[in-house]
Amino acid sequence: MTRRDLAIIGAGPAGMAAAAQAAALGLAVTLVDEQPRPGGQIYRDVDRAVALRGAILGADYGRGARLTAGLRRDGIDHVAGAVVWAIEEGFSILYTREGRGARIAADRVLLATGALERPMPLPGWTLPGVMTAGAGQILLKQSGVLARRAVLVGSGPLLYLIAAQMVRAGTPPLALVETQSRGDLARAMGHAGGALRGWRYLAKGLGLLAEIARARVPRHTGATGIAIEGEGRAEAVRFTSRGRAHRIACDTVFLHHGVVPNMQAARSLGVAHRWHQAQACFVPQLDGWGRTEMPGLFIAGDGAGIGGAAAAEIAGRLAALKLAEEAGRLSPEACDRQARPLRAAQARELAARAFLDRAYPPFAEALAPADATVVCRCEEVTAGEIRGHARLGCLGPNQAKAFGRAGMGPCQGRYCGLTVTALLAEANARTPDETGYYRIRPPLKPVTLGELAAMEDAAEAAQ
Repeated sequence: MTRRDLAIIGAGPAGMAAAAQAAALGLAVTLVDEQPRPGGQIYRDVDRAVALRGAILGADYGRGARLTAGLRRDGIDHVAGAVVWAIEEGFSILYTREGRGARIAADRVLLATGALERPMPLPGWTLPGVMTAGAGQILLKQSGVLARRAVLVGSGPLLYLIAAQMVRAGTPPLALVETQSRGDLARAMGHAGGALRGWRYLAKGLGLLAEIARARVPRHTGATGIAIEGEGRAEAVRFTSRGRAHRIACDTVFLHHGVVPNMQAARSLGVAHRWHQAQACFVPQLDGWGRTEMPGLFIAGDGAGIGGAAAAEIAGRLAALKLAEEAGRLSPEACDRQARPLRAAQARELAARAFLDRAYPPFAEALAPADATVVCRCEEVTAGEIRGHARLGCLGPNQAKAFGRAGMGPCQGRYCGLTVTALLAEANARTPDETGYYRIRPPLKPVTLGELAAMEDAAEAAQ
């Protein structure tokens, strides 16, 4: 079994930056990632797609090529197309690749698993033709596929980016149906100072809005009562905005109201999490280097709390410095000295975060869906059923599994966990921290008996 100084799980901005930094400091690094090429979600397939669709995707996307180039150096073993399904004590990492199970061991582990799009359970969200905005962007980056006659629904700067990319590609969306209100913007003004320090993000957002306006894409803000209609597939979006009822016929609906940390691997290792009120999600408890209470285990990037691609890259480098210090490759003084400019850059990148979190909050109606709305798609459990569990004495998501199988499907709660926590917390008049989250156990992703058998065959052949 291979043993390395450091194993990094996830080849997004945090993982790639950490791998390059750690290797430069003399650590033997294995970078494990599910995708066939590095980049993560934000820079997905950048080395190939930037030449094909760089003008559509924008300059920020192209910057990911700098990070992928950093992986082409001695000391980094990039294991692509590998699905990690367990991390055992002593940092033995089990994964499947090309139909075969495999295992590597490491002295230390950095989780750079990134973020997931927050689920947006609305009436009709399970219809064919409805997908997350991030999924639509993946189609564009990886395959050059764009949906026609699409409506973008939700809130947050990512909607503006995708709308602008669709405009550049010649297939502008029919409309943006936005859930943030003027009241949200007014509350965000209490953080205007940070927004001004992060003025580059504001300038970028204004530029995207200008592109959308020039293309005459309608924007409906403060939307409520959103529902997706259709017989067998999405056919229209119905909503109310500024006191007026609207119905927009369409073929595709993209949903988005923020991203949340992908915490499955961290929770499987018992990392403590706390509720982040502004971002309405759980985040792992870490120190300023991304270090957990478990010796040798670090978390960096959006998996540690949502900050964006640039902040994730910096967090990866900071974690790598401390990991190198712990491995005896860097003195404490040198570690602190090299970290100082990174911390200054990190503060600049995060300056506008509080403003953005309040200006574009999650859609309240999707956080507390109507009783008839499905919240666990894998097991087809509705919000009303979860509330019914609470009336029967169910206090937390783990109990909810026994009451009605919520969270027991293939996604293992990735897309229903926060909703189930919120529904039970509200029904029982408890906080999210008191209510808790699913207990995550291996396998983190589905693994077949054939893949396990192949791993054993490989081990026997090596003896």
